[in-house]
Amino acid sequence: MNFLTRAAIRPLATSLSANRASHRAMHIQSIPMWTGTGDNYAYLVTDDKSKDAVIVDPAHPEEVAPVLKDAIQSGKINLTAIVNTHHHWDHSGGNRELRKELGLPNLPIIGGRNCESVTKTPADGESWSIGSIAVKGLYTPCHTQDSICWFMQDGDDKIVFTGDTLFHGGCGRFFEGTADEMHTALNKTLASLPDDTKVYPGHEYTKANVKFGISVLQSEAVKNLQAFAEENKETQGKFTIGDEKQHNVFMRVEDPEIQKATGKTDPIEVMAALREMKNNFK
Repeated sequence: MNFLTRAAIRPLATSLSANRASHRAMHIQSIPMWTGTGDNYAYLVTDDKSKDAVIVDPAHPEEVAPVLKDAIQSGKINLTAIVNTHHHWDHSGGNRELRKELGLPNLPIIGGRNCESVTKTPADGESWSIGSIAVKGLYTPCHTQDSICWFMQDGDDKIVFTGDTLFHGGCGRFFEGTADEMHTALNKTLASLPDDTKVYPGHEYTKANVKFGISVLQSEAVKNLQAFAEENKETQGKFTIGDEKQHNVFMRVEDPEIQKATGKTDPIEVMAALREMKNNFK
C-alpha cells in the first residue's frame, strides 16, 4: 500500500514540514491483482477531505470488490467512478462485474472510447475533480489508441496513472500504434509533467524492464533502479517522472550511449529499435 498524504496522523508526515502536516491530501491504495501472472495493479484514489474516491483499472473484481466493500461499508469512501487507462481486458474487463458486485449499476465509468461499458470519455486535457483532487486525462495513443494517462494533483502532491504506456524503466508494446506515437507519449506528453510527479503504472514489471535497460545503458541511475527492484517486490509510486527521465531507456532516446546501442540517431528510429530489442530480449 502506498500513501501520498500530508496528514499528521500518518508516520510519513513526521518527515514533512509542520505547515504541510496540518493539511490532508490524496490517499492512494494499491490493490495487486493476478500476482505472479499478470502482476496488475488497481488503485483506489481517495480525497481525504470529502471521502470522494475512484477506482483505477479494477479488472479483477474478485480481488478488488472486497477492498471496496469494506471501505464503503465503513464509511471511509464515497465511490464516485471507475477510471480506466485503456480498453484491454486486464484493465477495463471487470467494469460490469464490479458494478454488479458493489450493487452500483449506474456507477460512472470514465475512460477511453473502447473501455467496457464506458459512460464518459473526457477530451484530451479536459479537467475534472475527485473532491479537491484536480484530474486531467492525457491522451497517449500507442499501446492502444484509447490509452489515457491520468494526472492528479492536490496541493503539492502530484501523481500520474500510466496504465500500460509508461512503466518504471520501460514502456508498453506498440500493439495499436507506432514508435512515433510512443515517443510523443513518453518524451513529450508525459515528460512535460512536473519532474516530482509520482508514477503509478498498470503492472509490476520493473525487474524485467531494468534487466533489459542495463543491457543497453549501464548508468548509475539504471544500476540504482536494478538494486531497488531486486530488494522490493512492489515498486509502484516509488519513482517520479524525473526519475524515469534518468533510468528509463525509452525516455532517453537522445542519449549517445543508447543511440550507439541501437545503431540509430533519429529519436523515433531509436524508439523503434529499442522496442524491437526489448521484444526479443531474453
